[in-house]
Amino acid sequence: MLRLIKNLFSRVVLFGLAILIQLFALVLVIWKFSSFFVFFYGICAVASLIAVLVILNGKSNPTYKLAWIVPILVFPIFGGLFYLMFGGSKSSRRNKRKMTIIGQKMSDTLSQDHMVMSQLCLYDPKAANQARYIYRYSACPVYNQTIAEYLTPGEKKFTLLLEELRKAERYIFLEYFIIEEGIMWDAVLEILIEKARQGVDVRVIYDDVGCLMKLPYGYDQKLERLGIKCSIFNPFKPVLSIRLNNRDHRKIAVIDGHTAFTGGINLADEYINAYERFGHWKDASVMIKGDAVWNFVIMFLSLWEFLREINEDYEQFRPWPEHTSQFTCDGYVQPFTDSPFDDELLGECVYLNLINQAEQYVYINTPYLILDNEMQTALRLAAKRGVDIRIVTPHIPDKWYVHAVTRSTYETLLDTGIKIYEYTPGFIHSKTFVVDDIFAVVGTINLDYRSLFLHFECGVWFYKSNCVFEVKEDFLQTLQVCQKIAWKDCRNVKWYSRLMRSILRMFAPLM
Repeated sequence: MLRLIKNLFSRVVLFGLAILIQLFALVLVIWKFSSFFVFFYGICAVASLIAVLVILNGKSNPTYKLAWIVPILVFPIFGGLFYLMFGGSKSSRRNKRKMTIIGQKMSDTLSQDHMVMSQLCLYDPKAANQARYIYRYSACPVYNQTIAEYLTPGEKKFTLLLEELRKAERYIFLEYFIIEEGIMWDAVLEILIEKARQGVDVRVIYDDVGCLMKLPYGYDQKLERLGIKCSIFNPFKPVLSIRLNNRDHRKIAVIDGHTAFTGGINLADEYINAYERFGHWKDASVMIKGDAVWNFVIMFLSLWEFLREINEDYEQFRPWPEHTSQFTCDGYVQPFTDSPFDDELLGECVYLNLINQAEQYVYINTPYLILDNEMQTALRLAAKRGVDIRIVTPHIPDKWYVHAVTRSTYETLLDTGIKIYEYTPGFIHSKTFVVDDIFAVVGTINLDYRSLFLHFECGVWFYKSNCVFEVKEDFLQTLQVCQKIAWKDCRNVKWYSRLMRSILRMFAPLM
């Protein structure tokens, strides 16, 4: 009974009710006005027309545009007003100005070693072009004095993360979409408290929506009282606003500037299979040590500076020379970030570059397969020219409606020879690409619209690193416990399921 009362008065329920009341009030006002003023319909029609013109002339993806235009045309009284109020994908002008200034500072701090780029050009001009593109549009250079280790499943990352946190001497930076009290976070928090008492600079960023049902209200203040500096990304407020769209989906851990982790694994128990939610949780992460960690240091500090509205001295966080000198060359490593505040779809373009330049194979792990026209065309074209395209998705979904849209894409892809598999033990949350035994990407970027258009994301691009072969080997082992999807499986779907999938797919960019 006490738990029920607590849930009823939780922040999620109260804020949800506030938003529902606002929606109801908006609909009621529109309806009432339409009853008394005939010209109100005209006003709404004009608003819808303006919304459609804004959408058509914007720089958004065509499929994303279509997903808004359809409901506006179907519901002209409400659709246009809803879009004009909170249908956009960008933040406020003030936030964009702040991020532009910080982005320039980030660019000034992260400079590309010309010797590294020249060597990469000699080895492989195509690889150099990819690295140069990432550098130009994320300000994150490529390095060759870095070693990497691919970590899967989440339990492996958890063990290594604890080991590295215990070694911290100067600072620990953690930035996660989800943090939840439990076995994983409690073990991490215990070390953070100890390190903070030792004088280590411990900082935590978490996304408020990601943690809305995971952490109690005011948890940042609790961490502050424990000596841990904490900032919340885009605090959730019970107000209809487009700013709710932009979330911090990155997962970053940095220790002393010489060690970093990223990937799909959040700091919550399902990611290490401490308890079962959707069968076995298969996830992937990567640990890097060496020069490339500096990119993650600046990624974190730039967002910290944005949230705290301070002027941070990045140079004081340079790793000590004795740490950087101990790491040897393991191919080329390039951590990068993708921001929704610019007009460059960097995460999607990194994936498209890999697909378009593939000659032998492209192996993909993704929890969601909600593709725009560009991504779908690139995959189909690669398959048509003989590239072996294989994609692994979950068999047990975390969101049924998203999985329905994922499955709705199967038939179109299978028609061109693309092979699709579902991870039968449960839910696969890994976000990995591996191509031709040469390239790999491990990060936080899903193949869905929210990751590619609306969220802050990050990843690591690899060229001829041992990590490439580790990602490939893990993918091939994963196939052994997967169910291969046949064309007949798609055709045998009941008509009402196909209808539901078609309707959901139309609104997929809005999910």
